[in-house]
Order: sequence, then C-alpha cells, then structure tokens
Amino acid sequence: MHRAHLAFLALLTIALISGGHPSGALGADSRRVPGAQADEAIRIAAIMRRVNPTLSEVESARIGRAVLRSSQRFRLDPELVTAVLLVESSGRPWVRSPKGALGLMQVMPHMASGMRIAGNLTTIESNIEAGCWILAGNIQRLGEADGISAYFWGSDIRGVSYLDRVRAARAAVRRFSES
Repeated sequence: MHRAHLAFLALLTIALISGGHPSGALGADSRRVPGAQADEAIRIAAIMRRVNPTLSEVESARIGRAVLRSSQRFRLDPELVTAVLLVESSGRPWVRSPKGALGLMQVMPHMASGMRIAGNLTTIESNIEAGCWILAGNIQRLGEADGISAYFWGSDIRGVSYLDRVRAARAAVRRFSES
C-alpha cells in the first residue's frame, strides 16, 4: 500500500505541475475578495478533474465549492483540505474503504454520528463538511501535524507516513494554484 500511495503522489505532483490553470495565480491578499474565492473553488475543481477525469464538470464544481465552504466554516486552509481529500480518496466521491470509511474524505460513519449534516456521508457536501469537522477538531486539540496524522491514525498515531503524503499533496496543490 505504501508504494501505491507514493506512486499516487508522484502522479498527482506531475499532473498538477504539468500545466497552469486558466484563472491564473491567487495572491495571498486576494483570498479575501469574493471573486478570488470563486477562482479558488474553480482551481480546486480543476485539480479534481485532473486527478479524477471521470468526474463531471458538475461534480468537480460541487467539490470545489464544498471544500471552500467547509474550509472557511472550520477555519482550515483549503489547500490542506484538498490535499487530505486527494490522499484519502484520489478525488472519488463514491469510494468506500474495506473498513467502512465513506466518500471523498473517507469519513467513518461513527465519527460523524454526533454531527447534524444535511443528507448523508455519501453526498459530496456532507462528506466534506464531516471530514473538515473531524480534521479541524483534531488540529485544535493536537496541533497541525498531529491533527493531520490523527485524521488517519486516530488517537494512536503510529508514524509520519500519512502526514508526509498529505504534506506532499498540499505542496502539489499549492504549486498548481500558483501556476
């Protein structure tokens, strides 16, 4: 599995670096401007389509908007959320793990049982909202590095391999956004 994740990240990095995006670069100060937020959602949608070409325009746009909305709600960096989503599911909303984790953010149903979310964990928006809620809670309790690691490992963090994959994916997302 480790080799598969490394191969995925290598492909992700190549795919994200191998071309710009028509909406251009996002400057640090432009994140506060509503038009820039729309551009960021479009960039996330473009990343999703590059990583998973089977996504429709509508699906990738929904993912972009949901990542941006939930990132803002839970005060997370949208690039981090996008990276976690890519590492967890390779941008596949329908994926289900052998252990029962669901959707883009690979949320375990018991983790979201206390949340009041619209729809269910298999919908794009609800899955991303639940994943962001879990990730933000982890980061608030444990700090960023351990919070990211705990998203995968739970309370028994057994290494940095997941954190390293998320960091590599986040760097690739950032490079794509800056191109």
